[in-house]
This record gives sequence, structure tokens and C-alpha cells, in this order.
Amino acid sequence: MSTEESPRAVVAALLANLGIALTKVLAFVLTSSASMLAESIHSFADSGNQVLLLLGNKRSKRAPTSQHPFGFSRERYIYAFIVSIVLFSVGGIFALYEAYHKFQEVREGHPNELLTSRWWWVPIVVLVAAIGMESLSLRTAVQESNKWRGDVGWVSFVRRAKSPELPVVLLEDVAALLGLVLALFGVGLTLLTDSGYWDVAGTAAIGLLLVAVAVALGIEMKSLLLGESAHLEDQQSIAAAIVGVEDGLQIINLQTLQLGPGSILVACKIAVLPTDTAAELADAINAAEVRIREAVPDATYVFIEPDIRRSES
Repeated sequence: MSTEESPRAVVAALLANLGIALTKVLAFVLTSSASMLAESIHSFADSGNQVLLLLGNKRSKRAPTSQHPFGFSRERYIYAFIVSIVLFSVGGIFALYEAYHKFQEVREGHPNELLTSRWWWVPIVVLVAAIGMESLSLRTAVQESNKWRGDVGWVSFVRRAKSPELPVVLLEDVAALLGLVLALFGVGLTLLTDSGYWDVAGTAAIGLLLVAVAVALGIEMKSLLLGESAHLEDQQSIAAAIVGVEDGLQIINLQTLQLGPGSILVACKIAVLPTDTAAELADAINAAEVRIREAVPDATYVFIEPDIRRSES
């Protein structure tokens, strides 16, 4: 599974969320629906998140420096982690606060503006249209993901991906679709039952959904930031490249570190014979490095340390 993908899914999600956010704001202004306000903030937060992902992708391509000799590819993980914080705070926590605020108003007997507005039908139209636009955005994300995930299931794809953009967009789009359904549920039942509590329930459900998705994203990005090993398939390919030739090198210990999307550090200790000359050893290591990079192009940094082969007892 490649770690580099087109930003097409991110751009599609950005354009869809901006359009959806503006229509939701219009619906909220006309009806004062709490669910529509929560969804408006959700869409604006998602739009900001897509901008962060694009910015992180661009900044990660800077050339290595003396202070950062392994480059800046991990910066994509940092921006994706910020996305999870934005989704949690701006999206989830705000929606829960708005649900509590609206609940207090309904309990105190204040009339629900949605029920008294002559624009009561606007949220329904906006939500149905938003579901259509969000479905197109999700379709693009699925199509882009299918290019790389192979036979891996969707949950495994999100958890195994070393590149954050597609998993983030996938989770955001799924959460957005579910949020729209919840908002439609809250607004629809409010209109059918003349009870503002359904609007409150829809808003609270949206908040809980966003918090759950944000926590899941945060956990995955934290793991990548701490440093994960390369995919098992890549580790096996690297090991095979080292020992897979006649009189191949013997591996004592092999460690890999995913420095960022498309960048793997390989550290290997090999066993050599006491009679091997320095020239023979240098040639063997250089050949092994070539084989490793041919087998796994993402292996950008390869360090091989020789050690004397111990005789077997």
C-alpha cells in the first residue's frame, strides 16, 4: 500500500464542506434550529481541517536541514493531530454545549424558533441537499482509498495507513453523513411532534459523534507521532533483500521506523565473518542497501552495522 496519494479527496471534501456550511448557516439564520447551528459549525470545522491537511502536506515536502536531517515528512502527522483537536473542541464540544443551552430553553418553556418560523421547511431541504453533496465527497474519498488499500478492510486501512489524509477525510465524511442524518432526525421529529426536545437530542447526538471520531483520530495520530514500525510486508521485503542472495548477509537485529509518509528508516545489525576484509564488507553492505531500496522505495535512510559472527556452540 503506497503512502503517497493525490490530494483530490481532500480538495473535494473542502469544496463540499464549504458549500454545505454556507447553506446550513442560511438555514440556521432563518429557523434558529440548534441542530442546524451544530451542523454549521461542524462543516466549518471540517473545512478548516481540510485546509490544515493540505498545509501539512505542502510543508512536509521541504528539504532536510542540518537541524532536521531526516526531513519534515512527519509534519503531516502533526497537522492531522491538530485536526483531531479541532474536531473535538470546535465541533464536538460546541455541539454538546449548544444542546445543553437549548435544553435549558426548552425546559424553561421558551418556544422553539423552528416551530414558529415560516421557513420551517428550509432545514429539511438543506439537509437533504447536504446529504447528497457529502455523499459525493465520501465517494471520492472511497475511490482514492481503493487505489491503495488493496484487500485490506476499511478498519484496518484506517489503522494501518502511514499517510494521514485519506483516513482523516474518510472518518470526517462518514461522521458528516451520520451527523446530517441525526440533524434530519432531530429537525423532522421536532416538526412532527411540536417538541423542541428532539432538536436538542439531535444536537447532542451530533456532538457525541464528533467527540468519538475526534478521539479515534487522536489515538491513531498519536501512535504515528510516537513512531511506528513500517508495515509488516515492508519489513519482510527488507529482510529478504538483505539475506535473499547467495552467501547473503545474516541478520542479527532489524528495526524500522516510519519517519513519515513515504519515508522509512532502516537500522540493521548483520553478522560477518572475522576473516572478511573491510573492502568485502563495504561491497556487501552497499549491495544490500541497493537491494533494499529496490524492494522498498520508501526506505530512504538505511543504516547497516556489522558485527562479528559468533560460532555456534
